[in-house]
Amino acid sequence: MMSNLASEHSNPPWREDGELEALTFDIAGETFALEAAIVREILDLLPETAVPGARAFVGSVVNFRGKVIPLADIRLAFGMPSAEVTIDSRIVVVEVDIEGTPTLVGLRTDKVTEVLTLKKSDSEPPPRVGMRWPTELIECLIKRGSSVIIFPDLKAIFAANSRKPAAEAEVIRHPKS
Repeated sequence: MMSNLASEHSNPPWREDGELEALTFDIAGETFALEAAIVREILDLLPETAVPGARAFVGSVVNFRGKVIPLADIRLAFGMPSAEVTIDSRIVVVEVDIEGTPTLVGLRTDKVTEVLTLKKSDSEPPPRVGMRWPTELIECLIKRGSSVIIFPDLKAIFAANSRKPAAEAEVIRHPKS
């Protein structure tokens, strides 16, 4: 029997064999994963343009192959403080369904780590207590050895952040070479 919490989340799109190819990346010392099939490109940091009045979570845009796309900072969605960019910082461009429309979005990461195969049998819904992040923004947690990989629910993150009032955003700009 599935718990109520598990049924609240859409869960990653596991294949029939119970596996999923995923891209992992780090944010604030935590490992996150996204379905590799939604990843369009991994980029070095690009010059950002702040969007006046925009939500802090997507406070800027970047030029991706001649197309202006929003740049989201998952850190802010999860209530983490913003951070300085490093030599390992990357933008992961993903295509997500936002309000029924396939949309390209850049996600700022501290470091992209690897593409790997995750197993459904190693996943579980986030616990209701003891989490430092909002559980409604997490599809599942995946055990890998002694660590845990966070599989965020991008649809929930974008839906939740589109309802929040605008806040001042500190835009982290790409350092000049």
